[in-house]
Amino acid sequence: MSASRRGIWAPLVAVTLIALALVVVPLFLIRPFSPQSPTTMALAYALRRWSPLLTVVALAAAILFAARLWNPGPRILARSGAVLSVALVGATAWAARQNPFEGMFAPLPGPGFVRASDADFVAPADMVMTVALHGDRVAYPIRQLGYHHLVQDSVGGVPIVATY
Repeated sequence: MSASRRGIWAPLVAVTLIALALVVVPLFLIRPFSPQSPTTMALAYALRRWSPLLTVVALAAAILFAARLWNPGPRILARSGAVLSVALVGATAWAARQNPFEGMFAPLPGPGFVRASDADFVAPADMVMTVALHGDRVAYPIRQLGYHHLVQDSVGGVPIVATY
């Protein structure tokens, strides 16, 4: 491999790693049910805000570097590496436009309700959120609301959305 080709591989690998970091670092920093500081949250939100643009720029750079590495000769390994890098950066450009937290905190579809006397899955020390309307009373275990954050229900004939 010539020195000029090695000089192109370094920025291609760097662009690929930077694009991956733009998508993976916010996912790591914004972890539900983990302690988060204002500084890490600010960094995560800044990366989420800028990653759609920066990953497209990274994809253009990766395509440019891969094109400079492309050799119609028998170097299939080098071409495969270049294609893999472009594919990874392309995947980050797509992933930067997705919201993975939407799926994590979707409302619970078709929640099941039981009478208080049958709720053996709720320990006496568990916290619950209660709602009372028109003589009807319900309780939602916080432990279960923590994963879905929303419950659509009807209490006392009134449709409600309980959230935590």
